[in-house]
Amino acid sequence: MVSALPELEEGRPPLLFVPGFGHGAWAFAEHWLGHTAARGFPAYAVSLRGHGGSAPAPEATLRAYVHDVTQAAASLPRQAVLVGHGAGALVVAHALARYPARAAVLVAPVLGGWGTLGAALRHNPAGTVPAVFGGPLRLTRRQLFSHDLPDPQARQYVSRLGRAGRRAQWQLLAHRAPEPAVGAPPVLVLGSPDDRVVPPAALTRAARRYGSAPLLFPGMGHDLMLDARWPEPIDAILDWLAKV
Repeated sequence: MVSALPELEEGRPPLLFVPGFGHGAWAFAEHWLGHTAARGFPAYAVSLRGHGGSAPAPEATLRAYVHDVTQAAASLPRQAVLVGHGAGALVVAHALARYPARAAVLVAPVLGGWGTLGAALRHNPAGTVPAVFGGPLRLTRRQLFSHDLPDPQARQYVSRLGRAGRRAQWQLLAHRAPEPAVGAPPVLVLGSPDDRVVPPAALTRAARRYGSAPLLFPGMGHDLMLDARWPEPIDAILDWLAKV
């Protein structure tokens, strides 16, 4: 787990950022952690087992990832806000049934099911088919980022991607609906209508599950925390948290 803390402690709830499959805590440490701390919120990001700098965990399950998140959240000094990106949003949705979060944010959520596979096959068949048979899922620059992000920077980010456990990848397709959240915390869903991983209809379904509409950022890619206009989504998240 990596962190960035505000200069002055104002008692605001900490944010725990949970990356999606293939990503690590580094994806939030690049921009969002420091920006969150600068606005007065303690910020933490966790790498799921097998990701980031942790040891390989090819047989990790979705349940194991949920355990990682709940344990990380429980270690924080105050009740945390869970922020999940991509498949990390599915991990957060399950973790909410075990951890009484202050609130939750699902960023470009990949909540599983065969629709997820269909979208991936349309936009990246070569990188998706191996994952169906237990191989690595290879995401592309075109899927993750807008044209506004310079190519050298995009290539650097893509080169840092790892892989999720084989069992976790299969469970993402044959997923079960998350159990109700403990304490019914407020949940914000946001993403981009131009995301090549999560279709707009999936964003709408995810938001309706929590009784709201998605907050949209047109012109951005799937990795909102790394794309060229990265300040816009995190500022929207922090503005929302100041009101709930």
